[in-house]
This record gives sequence, structure tokens and C-alpha cells, in this order.
Amino acid sequence: MEYRYKPQGVCSNEMIIELDGDVIKSVKIISGCPGNTVGVSKLVEGRKIDEVINTLKGIQCGLRGTSCPDQLARALEEIKAKM
Repeated sequence: MEYRYKPQGVCSNEMIIELDGDVIKSVKIISGCPGNTVGVSKLVEGRKIDEVINTLKGIQCGLRGTSCPDQLARALEEIKAKM
């Protein structure tokens, strides 16, 4: 199933997340810092939602209070709540 999320407070402007049950098949982060967003996307592929949330939640980018990895964790929390 494919989900779309609009991140807040970061440079990226959309996250497209594809799941197979509770396993992440793919993540595409639109805009943002390409090296970091592509790297994060590749690192979470094949991992379970809870594992990724626990790993990424709370990571900050400078003084923003959030980051693209943190926003991905928040997106996954929203998705998980709807499952």
C-alpha cells in the first residue's frame, strides 16, 4: 500500500511510503538534501515500521526541532495508527 505524507518544518515537501504489511518496501523523499534523503530511504527499506520509528524519532536538524528522519518516523506513526 502507498502512503503520502507532507512533512512539516523541514526542506523536503513530500514523503511517499510503500508498505507490505508492517514492512517498508520503499520510501521516496521529495526535495530536501539528496544525499541524506536517499541514504535514509535506502536504510529503512526492508525494515519493520516500529524499528524505524524507534531509530529515527527525535533526530533533529539544527535548531528546527525536527528533521527529515524524524518526519519519516512521524509519518510512520500516523500510518500505523490507521492500520
